[in-house]
Amino acid sequence: MTNLLTTLIVLPLVAAVITYFAGRNETHGANHARWVALIATLVIFLVSLVLVAGFDGASAEFQFVEKLPWFVGYDINYHVGIDGISLWLIVLTTFLMPICVLCSWQSIQTRVGEFMAAFLVLEALVIGTFAALDLLLFYLFFEAVLIPMYLIIGIWGGKNRIYAAYKFFLYTLAGSVLFLLALLYLYFTFGTTDIPTLIEQAPSLGLSVQKWLWLALFASFAVKVPMWPFHTWLPDAHVQAPTAGSVILAGILLKLGAYGFLRFSLPMLPQASHEFADLVFALSLIAIVYTSLVALVQQDMKKLIAYSSVAHMGFVTLGIFTFNQQGIEGAYFQMISHGIVSGALFLCVGVVYDRMHTREISHYGGVTNIMPYFAAFFMLFTMASAGLPGTSGFVGEVLVIIGSWRAAPWAAMGAATGLILGAAYMLWLYRRVMFGEVTNPAVAKMHDVTVREWLYFVPLVLMVLWLGIHPTSMTASVSPSIQALLEHVSAPALGTVAEPVANAETSEPELQPLDGMPETLPEHATTDENVAEPSE
Repeated sequence: MTNLLTTLIVLPLVAAVITYFAGRNETHGANHARWVALIATLVIFLVSLVLVAGFDGASAEFQFVEKLPWFVGYDINYHVGIDGISLWLIVLTTFLMPICVLCSWQSIQTRVGEFMAAFLVLEALVIGTFAALDLLLFYLFFEAVLIPMYLIIGIWGGKNRIYAAYKFFLYTLAGSVLFLLALLYLYFTFGTTDIPTLIEQAPSLGLSVQKWLWLALFASFAVKVPMWPFHTWLPDAHVQAPTAGSVILAGILLKLGAYGFLRFSLPMLPQASHEFADLVFALSLIAIVYTSLVALVQQDMKKLIAYSSVAHMGFVTLGIFTFNQQGIEGAYFQMISHGIVSGALFLCVGVVYDRMHTREISHYGGVTNIMPYFAAFFMLFTMASAGLPGTSGFVGEVLVIIGSWRAAPWAAMGAATGLILGAAYMLWLYRRVMFGEVTNPAVAKMHDVTVREWLYFVPLVLMVLWLGIHPTSMTASVSPSIQALLEHVSAPALGTVAEPVANAETSEPELQPLDGMPETLPEHATTDENVAEPSE
């Protein structure tokens, strides 16, 4: 199917306009807006499945490519396409959106049309971010995502929603200024913003230039992940956001920064990525251990899960910078798994909040006696978050630990500590909320999950179990893209051995190959061992 990616970007925008005007009806506007948004998001999800069906999982090339002139006279184009890395992030986005609509069906009662329209616009912008193959186009989508999320928190959030919305917007926007400067430097250096072209040409930059560009990109991506110590905006945003806002924030928006590392930092600036790997390892381990300890003492369920998100994303950044197949593949799997599991946990909090209107852990206790089906759902998602074998949470974390052991054993040992702490704070949360006697009369009046809640819990359960039992159903189509990424990361580091000889036409060679050593190294001379070597 031609123009499939453009269709996926345009459909939510068209649906957002229809939803907005449907919600303007004074008598039945809210219900009309809900149904239009639900039908639209389900259709978009089905279209994304067509994308999966037509994707060649054995190829690392960009597929479904569309390219049209954008700025006449400049090499800046509307250029979209996907590989294995972007495919499943798009599917995750379209999968979570109908769930966000369903969980907001009763909890959002004011300006429903605008609320649903904001989510549809957000969906279009996120899909555009993952599909963009032009650096300027990516930047516009990447930054525009802030606008609907800012409105969702600021209008439909809690009591301190204005503070949380400003903090979210300013934190994430500040780092993006440096991203824009890096974009301009790359354009004026190479005369193009085409991402595949820059992936081939940018590694030729000198190490000092790569370092400055890497730091500029890091400032933007680290805030989006968020990495420690740039994470302080996240708990406030989660606590104040409505349930659907927390689901999409943890499930999708936190992945934008990690995707930036995979799409730009590693392939375009490979030498600098190796140089700063130990820094990323250190920040990732602090995030894993420190925020897990902070989660242990939280009294607000949403804050606890928010801090757990920072810890789990620490595994992602750790795995990305191991520069080996297991580490990066585990990091990517963790991104998808975290999107599903953290979204499910925030939905669980939303279910009890809709009944009790409080997120304080001390107000609960004995819920399993009143809501047995809900207790079963909550238990599964808790175990998945703790990394129970057979769930999606286990696969990514184990692969990251294996990959980090090959790159830096000290980092692997620190990450393994995070597994223990993760089990501690999640089981401690479950015990306090679900077990014991019912001491609060309001808890005794709660009712178990409704049909609407079954509709969004069951698909999440199936995904958690399917990815945990059969992870290759996803990783098989991601592995070729990761292998191609590793070739870009390792080749420049090896190629610098013969670089002075390549300039022999213009100057005297300063270095000559040793006796018996070939003048240039073959491009295929790359193994996981020499990929991991700079991080040791």
